[in-house]
Amino acid sequence: MSGWLQRLRDGLAKSSRRLTTGIAEVFTRRRLDDQALEALEDLLVTADLGVATAGRLTAALAKDRFDKEVDGDEVRAVLADQIAEILAPAARPLTVAPDHRPHVILFVGVNGSGKTTTIGKFAQKFHDEGRRVMLAAGDTFRAAAVEQLQVWGDRVGVPVIAGAPGADAAAVAFQALAAAREAAVDVLLIDTAGRLQNKLELMDELAKINRVIAKQDPAAPHDRVLVLDGTVGQNAHGQVEAFQEVTEVSGLIVTKLDGSARGGVVVALTEKFGLPVHAIGVGEGVEDLQPFDAADFARNLLGLG
Repeated sequence: MSGWLQRLRDGLAKSSRRLTTGIAEVFTRRRLDDQALEALEDLLVTADLGVATAGRLTAALAKDRFDKEVDGDEVRAVLADQIAEILAPAARPLTVAPDHRPHVILFVGVNGSGKTTTIGKFAQKFHDEGRRVMLAAGDTFRAAAVEQLQVWGDRVGVPVIAGAPGADAAAVAFQALAAAREAAVDVLLIDTAGRLQNKLELMDELAKINRVIAKQDPAAPHDRVLVLDGTVGQNAHGQVEAFQEVTEVSGLIVTKLDGSARGGVVVALTEKFGLPVHAIGVGEGVEDLQPFDAADFARNLLGLG
């Protein structure tokens, strides 16, 4: 087993334990009847897969197996295949287009989602691939966010463009893009504020950032990535909806999946929103954030890794 697959299995252990234990309790050599299907559907909902996804999965299980004897292992294998099928279209890595100089990625997300850390990890990843990277500290509202990004810049060895505390975030983004173009940078990663409690102010700020960036490159930002904390479970749905109201979200990254038993939310998010899932995080290290693979995730979620 590769190092990442082991970390994925360990990171999803809480989520898979909830599902495997529950499935084993329901299916101890019994016929797949309405009572068993209802119990399974309830289990899937409580595991944060969502009502719609739970209904779809139980219907798929019942299609060929209703009133037949099944066991927990068979049920988990079927569910893993069905979940992988749901997730497969969403598994799209975050890539840098060579014809964009620079390729501009705008990161959004609430405070505490792991957004700034995720930017630092992608900076390391792109730098290790031999790309020229620049960071922009657009979360000017939080001094700690600027400092955190500068620490990542020092660690990776890439420049960070920052303004004074409370500076205009759009001005920082504009300055960063100008500097990135002048330095022939390959990829510019822009941090932003996550103050959802003041949605109108955040909407205005993100709109202004998009507008000033487009003055230099009408196609930029090329990606608008929403970073979600996987421990919030179904509350992640509300965050996606809220950020879709304030900016055009092009893809998701789900972090901290090792921190709770709520990994099923990735499936529910994919089913509901259909957005690409670029990467998932299962720990603090740079190597704990990796491109999302549908089959690996599904099997480990069901304890089959």
